[in-house]
Amino acid sequence: MRAALTVMAIWAAGLGAAAQFGKISVLYDVLGAAYPDQAGVGIALMVSVVGMVGLVFGTTAGILVTRIGPRRAMLAALVLGAAVSVVQSWFPPFGVMMASRVLEGVSHLAIVVVGPTAIAAVAPPARQGLALSLWSTFFGLTYAVLFAVAPPLVGAAGPSALFLAHAGWMLAMAVILAVLMPRDPAKAPPVPGGWLRRHMEIYASPRIAAPATGFVCYTVTYVALLTLLPGAVSEGWGQAVGVAMPLVSIAVSLSLGVWLLGRMSAVRVVQTGFAAALVGGLALVLGWGVGWAELTGALMLAGALGLVQGASFAAIAQLNTSDADRAGASGAIAQLGNLGTTTGTPLLAFLLVKAGLTGLGLFILGFSALGIAIHAVQARRRAVSG
Repeated sequence: MRAALTVMAIWAAGLGAAAQFGKISVLYDVLGAAYPDQAGVGIALMVSVVGMVGLVFGTTAGILVTRIGPRRAMLAALVLGAAVSVVQSWFPPFGVMMASRVLEGVSHLAIVVVGPTAIAAVAPPARQGLALSLWSTFFGLTYAVLFAVAPPLVGAAGPSALFLAHAGWMLAMAVILAVLMPRDPAKAPPVPGGWLRRHMEIYASPRIAAPATGFVCYTVTYVALLTLLPGAVSEGWGQAVGVAMPLVSIAVSLSLGVWLLGRMSAVRVVQTGFAAALVGGLALVLGWGVGWAELTGALMLAGALGLVQGASFAAIAQLNTSDADRAGASGAIAQLGNLGTTTGTPLLAFLLVKAGLTGLGLFILGFSALGIAIHAVQARRRAVSG
């Protein structure tokens, strides 16, 4: 029971980490009005700067978590996240707000690195697939909840209430996890061989790096499709595509994805998901121009990528047995995942402008095939190295 409660509490902390992006997204217009000189690029940067921290320091964070200890890192990140949300609720000058967002990026990165590592450590082996698939839903679910809950909250109590509610959530998770998470070792181990060598070892390892090198193909594709596909499909079908895709992805990850993880390796599930995405991409392209066919193809894609989503995190635990290697793998996922979310949308937008439907098809099919190929190469390297 304690293990299940701990997994749920860590997942709830992940919801708070996702809200560090989502709260700015849902208040995008409000923030544009509050900082009129920064409307447009400045506010967009306010959203993305949290991810930029992960893009630059993701792998470093994985090493630091091993050094600091997952419990200490998680609690410090939650308290920091609560503090910056309180500051943001005051709508300080833009420079102060941006500095708070950089600090929030540190908080976010620590949570998303500790989360899968800590879940893998406390979940029973038979339940690791389910627990890590649950963790993988934190981003999509948070956005769905925020876009439903935030507007009435802001309408009733003002935009500061959303920041304060987020601060309260983060502080509550810190208190709960202070009780539930196992204590860290009294003495943290040194980084073997130094920081640079450890970075090189992480990305050179076919076990530590494998989940991240496949996951980047997922984030490139998924975030870009969620962002641009609703506006590209036939008129009147965009809202259905935008609402249904993340929900289908979560549902498939927690149902079919968990079932498959009980019957094959996580890497095989990832490759199966990418193969299904090839079929979904073809269905989308062939049905283009017909609303129901576009929706069907989009939902096939979302379900397929839901398999990749959950199994990529499950692969961290399956391929790596030590906490240090799992933290390194989680850091690499954070880093390459942010690389995908940062580059995927502008790349797809460019392809849609230059090549239209052909560009969309090449984008989906190319990255799906690349995800299968990368995992095949990493599996061969593991077989050779033993």
